[in-house]
Amino acid sequence: MTSLSPRYAKLSMYLHWLMLALFVGVYACIELKGLAPRGSALRSAALGMHGLFGLSIFVLVWVRLLGRLIYKAPAISPRPPAWQIGLSHTMHGLLYILMIATPILAWLMLAAGGKPVPYFEFFIPAPVALDPALAKQIKGWHEWLGSLGYWLIGLHAVAGLIHHYYVRDNTLRRMLPR
Repeated sequence: MTSLSPRYAKLSMYLHWLMLALFVGVYACIELKGLAPRGSALRSAALGMHGLFGLSIFVLVWVRLLGRLIYKAPAISPRPPAWQIGLSHTMHGLLYILMIATPILAWLMLAAGGKPVPYFEFFIPAPVALDPALAKQIKGWHEWLGSLGYWLIGLHAVAGLIHHYYVRDNTLRRMLPR
């Protein structure tokens, strides 16, 4: 189902661009962490901000999903072929899995490693017992999914630009503020 409006609801637009900024923060922090020496204040701060941004994405994705239930997506004009619509739904589904699964894996990894999971003034309780081997295994999954995120986000952005500049439909304009 689609809405009659040519643009997404403001809630969807603002959350989309806010979450892009949070993703930039997540990836910038993890790259910065890699440049800082072990045990340094910079490395610790980068990891802390990485976690804060990642958990913020996790919190906001649920608001986005609720918004998708309340506000229907505007139609793409001219209507793309069915295969493009299917590919678009697959890409969006994978992005939502990224936004949900990656923070959950981080939570499980930190809990299994015996590390606290702070979020602002709160500490999220550990759902699993201390298990360093499990923590190492989950860390691999978390990092793999994070690496996949570079590709998913990049392909999503490229598709929007192709639709805007080559196909010349309203795909990108639907998500842009006026």
